[in-house]
Amino acid sequence: MPSIPEPDAATAETGAGHDFVVVASRLPVDRIEEPDGGTSWRPSPGGLVTALEPVMREAGGVWIGWSGDAGPEPGPFEAGGLHLVGMGLSAEEVRDFYEGFCNATLWPLYHDVIAPPQFHRHWWDAYVAVNRRFAQAAASHAARGATVWIHDYQLQLVPQMLRQQRGDVRIGFFNHIPFPGYEIFAQLPWRRQVVEGLLGADLLGFQRRADATNFLRACRRATGLTTKGSTVRVGGPAGPRDVHAAAFPISIDTAGLSQIAQREDVRKRAREIREVLGHPEIVLLGVDRLDYTKGILHRLKAYGELLNEGRLGPPQAVLVQVASPSRERVEAYRELRDEVELTVSRINGEHAEVGTTPVHYLHQSYPREEMAALYLAADVMLVTPLRDGMNLVAKEYVACRNDESGALVLSEFTGAADELGGAFLVNPHDIEGLKDTIVRATTVSPAEARRRMRSMRRRVREHDVAHWAATFLSTLDGLAGPDAGAEPEGADPDAGAEPDGDASTSPDLLPGPGAPAY
Repeated sequence: MPSIPEPDAATAETGAGHDFVVVASRLPVDRIEEPDGGTSWRPSPGGLVTALEPVMREAGGVWIGWSGDAGPEPGPFEAGGLHLVGMGLSAEEVRDFYEGFCNATLWPLYHDVIAPPQFHRHWWDAYVAVNRRFAQAAASHAARGATVWIHDYQLQLVPQMLRQQRGDVRIGFFNHIPFPGYEIFAQLPWRRQVVEGLLGADLLGFQRRADATNFLRACRRATGLTTKGSTVRVGGPAGPRDVHAAAFPISIDTAGLSQIAQREDVRKRAREIREVLGHPEIVLLGVDRLDYTKGILHRLKAYGELLNEGRLGPPQAVLVQVASPSRERVEAYRELRDEVELTVSRINGEHAEVGTTPVHYLHQSYPREEMAALYLAADVMLVTPLRDGMNLVAKEYVACRNDESGALVLSEFTGAADELGGAFLVNPHDIEGLKDTIVRATTVSPAEARRRMRSMRRRVREHDVAHWAATFLSTLDGLAGPDAGAEPEGADPDAGAEPDGDASTSPDLLPGPGAPAY
């Protein structure tokens, strides 16, 4: 199996450019075609954008990413006070790189094969080609000695490709989704190339300790390298170097969201929402991208059974499910939308009465102010993914609860479960347990609810997005100093005690093989 192909020989000058470069699959803005034929840009939704925008504004620098649609690259421009470099993807690359390898191969594979991954060689070829272009863009816009921070599973080959072009830059990589146990990761025909690509970084960040552990095991199994604690020793033209892998749980702009939730217009909107819902005693809320990893169908099944059993239901309780559109050109997502909407229709058909609807389903995206109002209107937040790297919705809900009321039902298969000890943790696959936990959250005493919420709010306040970014970047900066061999301060590194152990958070999962590569 060949290694990652060598990058093109031509590289840009290393003396000019930005001292801080963010490389992500998407720009933090969406292109809007105006009625007069012009183009404008507006901030785009998403966890990565929400997390990094305040950091970029404070640190300056440049953000390199794709505009989100097929066509020529926009090139360098400014929007919202940010320096941006737009990358272009052809229609074929959108199909093979984005919809194919990223969303039909890596996404299901890295989420414990909740859906079967597909392995196609021409998808891999597109992945290599697009990653190379991103690496070349980073090389051309980074000043000598710059810090380059690469993000997420779409760009796992960029660290090595960039290092081959620019040995002078410091490279960090952060993986926003889970990194699977080796028995799952080993299904990927290009597993060694992916590991080698990631090892081009100086520091690899993951959401959970288990993810870092899984990656370190992949280094041992896929490449034969030796790991020691959180460190992997790799060779290179300049001699051996150490790559560090550790957990850096991502967070949100807690103070900013808390301030939005305190605004009178937002609080008034929250009251209006409850009024439109018929003033129920309990408002349950789910907020997700429409994705099969989010456990929306499991949640609806549990709620439907609670209605059947008479344990919850209108007019006492209603469920609001926001499912923002996601990857609608991918067949699996279209099928999921049909199934979710059919399930909602069946529940409402069986249990609705005149003036009362048990499930309010909203297949839309909303601005932050409307989301804050929904968080304020909800008595119980249901965050029950089958697998998730972090899940910032859980933290957003907590940040908005300034009066320390409300309850959070949280899947144990999220990174947020490691931090939010005041949540009601649940295994979303256990429908009976999920039902009981939902009922328990709706009946919790005000005193216990305040105690739980207070501890969670303290966590998201003290460990906000600024803390996340500062911890990662200071750790990355420290790796070049005299104490480069020390454990990263503030991180949660893999202990490395089990050289062949599997730290997957789903150890009992025995997935079948994915579709063959062809």
